[in-house]
Amino acid sequence: MQPPNPHALVRDHTIYACVMGSRAFGLATEDSDTDLRGVFLAPTELFWRFEKPPTHVEGPAEEQFAWELERFCHLALRANPNILECLHSPLVEHADATGRELLALREAFLSRQAHETFARYALGQRKKLDADVRSHGVPRWKHAMHLLRLLMSCRDLLRTGALTIDVGDQREPLLAVKRGEVPWARVESWMTRLATEAEEAADRSPLPAEPDRARVEDFVVRTRRASALRSGSDQQTGATPQSGSALQPLQADPDDEVVQGVVRGRVLRQR
Repeated sequence: MQPPNPHALVRDHTIYACVMGSRAFGLATEDSDTDLRGVFLAPTELFWRFEKPPTHVEGPAEEQFAWELERFCHLALRANPNILECLHSPLVEHADATGRELLALREAFLSRQAHETFARYALGQRKKLDADVRSHGVPRWKHAMHLLRLLMSCRDLLRTGALTIDVGDQREPLLAVKRGEVPWARVESWMTRLATEAEEAADRSPLPAEPDRARVEDFVVRTRRASALRSGSDQQTGATPQSGSALQPLQADPDDEVVQGVVRGRVLRQR
C-alpha cells in the first residue's frame, strides 16, 4: 500500500470536523476567518510501514488543521486547551460513527489537570502581552481578548466540571477589549482576578484528579483493530476500500446518545 498524500488522509479519512476560533467562541465579526479543525483516522496498515502516517496535517483548505486520532487523544489526555476545546465546539461540521463515539468520550478527557495546562498556556500568552506593552505601549488587543476568554473557560470548567467555549453574555465586554476600548490596567486586573478565581475553583472542583485513560485507550485500540480487520477483509475479497468510508466501532459506547445534543441548530452528517 502506497503511503497516501497527507491531504488525502484528511479528505478520505476524517472522522470528526468542526469550526473553531471566534465563530465557535461566539466572538465572530464580519471579518472573522472560519477555522476548520478535525480528526482523521489513518488506516492501521499504514503503521506497519517504516514511514508512519503524519500525526497532524495542515490543509488542504485554508485555515484547516487536523490531527491523527491517536495524537489527538494523547494531547486531550494531557488537557491541551486547544484539543479539549475542539471536542466541545458547538459548530460540528461532520462526525461519522467513530467520530460520534469520540464525542461521547468528551468527559473522559476532563480532569483537574486542566488547571495546570490552561494556566501554563495563559501565563505564556500573558508574557507576550506584557512584552508588547513594553515595546509598543499597548498589547495586541485581539490576543488580550482571547486570553480573557480562555481564563473564563478554565475557571468555569473547574467550577462546574463542564467545558463551555461560547462566551455567551460576555461577548460585548470581550469585543470591547478587542477594539482597545478598555484600559490596559483594567484588562490586567480582570486577568488577575480570573486567574485567582480559577485557582480557588481548582481546590474544590468536581472534576476527577486524572482523566479516564483506560476508557480512551480501549476506544483507540478497538478502532485500530476495526481498521485492520476491514483491511484484511478487503484484501481477501479484492474489494477496494471506499474513499472516506466510516469505521464502525466494534462495540458502541452506551454514552453515544449524548452527542445528539452536541450541535445547536445543526445536523450531523452521517455516513
